[in-house]
Amino acid sequence: STDKGGRVGTGPVSNPGHRFTVVIDPGHGGIDGGAEGLNGTIEKNVTLAFATELRDKLAAVGNYDVFMTRDTDEFLRLDDRVRIARQHEADLLISIHADTISVKGIRGATVYTVSDKASDPEAQALADRENLSDQFAGMEIKNDNKEVTDILIDLIRRETHNFSMSFAHTLVGQLSTSVGLINNPQRSAGFKVLKAPDVPSVLVELGYLSNAKDEAQLLNADWRGKAAQSITNAVALFASAKAGPGTGG
Repeated sequence: STDKGGRVGTGPVSNPGHRFTVVIDPGHGGIDGGAEGLNGTIEKNVTLAFATELRDKLAAVGNYDVFMTRDTDEFLRLDDRVRIARQHEADLLISIHADTISVKGIRGATVYTVSDKASDPEAQALADRENLSDQFAGMEIKNDNKEVTDILIDLIRRETHNFSMSFAHTLVGQLSTSVGLINNPQRSAGFKVLKAPDVPSVLVELGYLSNAKDEAQLLNADWRGKAAQSITNAVALFASAKAGPGTGG
C-alpha cells in the first residue's frame, strides 16, 4: 500500500475539498541503509524517526493531509517515492536525509531543490550518491519510463520550480532560528527524488552523521522536536501563501 497514514484511499484525490497535502519521504530504507555515523548511527533509522515526528506535528495542526512514502524499514525506488507524492496530488514533498562527508568539521542542515546544473560540487556529489540508491535492489536505471522522460524533456514546470524555491527559502529561514545551518544552506542539484513535474519538492539534510556533534543532535529528542517544529512552521507559512488572499484555502 502506498497509503501511509492520513485519509484512506490509494488513487488521486481530485475533489474540490482537496486539503493542503504534504508527503514526507524518509530517505533510504530496507537493503539501502544510507550513510553510517561515527558512532554507528544508520541514516535510514534517523530519517524514519524524524519523519514520523514531523508527520505527527503536521497532522496535529489539523489543516493538512499528511502521508509518508514509507513508515517501516522498507526499500523504495526513487521513482516510487515520486509516484506516491503524485498519487496523493501532494502540494509539497519533503525528503529527509542525514548524510556523511569526508570533511569531519562540516556540520549543519542544508535544504536542496532540484536543478539540472548543481549549485556547487558538494551538491553534485551528494545528488550522485543519493541517485545510486536504486542500485541496491539490483535494478538497472531505465529511462524508458514515460514519467521520467517527460521530466527530462521539460525538466520541471516553471511554476513547480518556483514553489520549490519559495518553500526552500522559507524553510531555511525557519530552520535558522532553531538548528545550525551549513554555509550557503540553500543548494540545488539533480536529485531524482525531487523531479516530480507537478509537486514542489525539497530534500532536507538534517545534518552530517560524519560530525560527532551533528550525530548526537540527530539522536536527541529535544533537537529533533525543535527541527520538526521549524519545518512545520515553514509548511504553515508556505501553505497560507500558496492559498493566496480570498481563496479560503
